Amino acid sequence: AGLAATTTDVLVRLERLDGTRQVTRLTPSAPSFVVEAAPRAVEVARTYTILGIEHILTGIDHLLFVLALLIITRGGWRLVKTVTAFTISHSLTLTAATLGFVHVPQRPVEAVIALSIVFVAAEIVRMHRGLESITARAPWLVAFTFGLMHGLGFASGLSEAGVPAGHIPTALLFFSVGVETGHFLFIGVVLSAIAQVRRVRFPFPRWAELVPAYGIGTVAMFWFIQRTVSFLTF
Repeated sequence: AGLAATTTDVLVRLERLDGTRQVTRLTPSAPSFVVEAAPRAVEVARTYTILGIEHILTGIDHLLFVLALLIITRGGWRLVKTVTAFTISHSLTLTAATLGFVHVPQRPVEAVIALSIVFVAAEIVRMHRGLESITARAPWLVAFTFGLMHGLGFASGLSEAGVPAGHIPTALLFFSVGVETGHFLFIGVVLSAIAQVRRVRFPFPRWAELVPAYGIGTVAMFWFIQRTVSFLTF
């Protein structure tokens, strides 16, 4: 009631006595829904795809990690392989955590995710100085390794929504599809912005190339300290 007068979205989870669930996303333009006798696969697919897109586009830490990888790989085939490795790894832990095979406290996971961003930001600086870098040699390996932790972070977003008992594979699949759709939307926007900047004939100083790396690393280190303190004092 009253949702149409707001700018807020609401996630409704209806649980039946037989254990099945119906999850629906309501918006100010569509503030009502029909309670189905059983959740339909199409509705589950649509809802969890949108949830996945929203989760990644509002997860600034995940996007900063992808941005750092984009800077390191400089686009092209290396970027495709790196993003693919990241997708595979976080899908593994997302599935394992959602199905209950893996149980890891969320606070330490969030701290490690922040630390992974600090690492790749530092790798950008090392590459700029001409130093040997594992990320420069095998960015896909770094993406796969840290993607395992990012998958546990994605699992927290999925657990908040809940998974319909009769459509667990569908919910997992389309949540992952939504996450990857958000990834590629973000990468597309960044690549477009880079293309526009390159059209500007302005002699940027060499040190300006390090501004994104130091910006990413500073924010990530703040998150790491904040999240570490939060779970140590919890």
